[in-house]
Amino acid sequence: MLADQNIEMKQYVQIYNDNDDDDDERDRCGLIWSVEERGKVEDERLMHGFVLVLVPIGYGSEAMEAVILIGVLRRAGAIVTVASVEPQLEVEASGGTRLVADTFISACSDDFFDLVALPGGMPGSARLRDCKILQKIVSKQAEEKRLYGAICAAPAVTLLPWGLLKRKQFSCKTTCHPAFMDKLPNFWAVKTNLQVSGKMTTSRGPGTSFEFSISLVEQLFGESVAKEIGQLLLMKADDSNPQKEEFNEVEWSVDHIPHVLIPVASGSEEIEVITLVDILRGTKIVADKLISHAAESVYDLIILPGGTAGAERLHKSRVLKKLLQEQESAGRMYGAICSSPAILHRQGLLKDKRATGHPSVISKLNNKVDGSRVVVDGKVITSRGLASAIDFALAIVSKLYGHARARSVAEGIVFEYPRK
Repeated sequence: MLADQNIEMKQYVQIYNDNDDDDDERDRCGLIWSVEERGKVEDERLMHGFVLVLVPIGYGSEAMEAVILIGVLRRAGAIVTVASVEPQLEVEASGGTRLVADTFISACSDDFFDLVALPGGMPGSARLRDCKILQKIVSKQAEEKRLYGAICAAPAVTLLPWGLLKRKQFSCKTTCHPAFMDKLPNFWAVKTNLQVSGKMTTSRGPGTSFEFSISLVEQLFGESVAKEIGQLLLMKADDSNPQKEEFNEVEWSVDHIPHVLIPVASGSEEIEVITLVDILRGTKIVADKLISHAAESVYDLIILPGGTAGAERLHKSRVLKKLLQEQESAGRMYGAICSSPAILHRQGLLKDKRATGHPSVISKLNNKVDGSRVVVDGKVITSRGLASAIDFALAIVSKLYGHARARSVAEGIVFEYPRK
């Protein structure tokens, strides 16, 4: 869930496990599980076959990678603990996004995990590397032949110094972000998006996070569950559907750094919010305000993230409704992803506009375009959701800055993007 129940927009994303009301309250209050509580979780795991996963985060961890990992694994049914290696639970991740962990890494030192998965980012990977408790946890994971993985800079910056890329019992072929490939020994390094070597899985960057996460799901739960989760995430099954379709093409260029509003509510889809914020902030597009203050500013672009419950809360916001109406009247850009195109439709903001959305809402749109991951009509942009959030964000970059800039951003996050 995002932000607080009574606040419609915040500057950070709060991550916690939605197991039951007690857990929700515990996580909201930032309380730490006691040893007794963790013992009970372990007993429950043994009794019911729960799958336990640890995702550590530190200052400068790559937000997209962390949130996609957490979101995908939780959708598959894993109990994911997000642990901070910093002195505080609230951690400033890449791009200034703030993530709130479930607990501190010190509280996890004696726990059992089926998987430990390290997000990348810098200096996040170095912060993880310098955490002795985490090093002990991951080293034990490898010694006991349980699953562990790392993405982006983490294989080279974190696992390599720990000596976890040269274990004798399996082939240690490893991949990582292109910027860190030279740190890997030549006979270990492979330039693939995903590399599974025994119990160790590595991947390249934010743009390969879904592939990385689904691979971990398959190793934990099996091929059928991984396939099902991939379909729920709207991952690309083949290349038969167009990545983007555009109608009534107009320029989106502005003569200043674009100001973008991304309102979030409780129940907004974290993966979409973080992907949009991470990619757009990387291109110097920044907007951070409480929704009550948003009416005081003018935005070049307003984007509604999805999530069924979140979209409904956004729909009920009178301030946001007024902002969107003014946006249309002034001929400025706006859009929505996942379930939120239906909100634009209900507010009369898709009149005579072609659009797409999540399969659960696309039938509600009058001029729907089914199949395309992103649809642009004039100054309105919509997308299917979840795994297409990267395509959506890059399409926005392309409209504002041009195709070459979008392609450059895509290369930086290691995401396949069309040359033309």
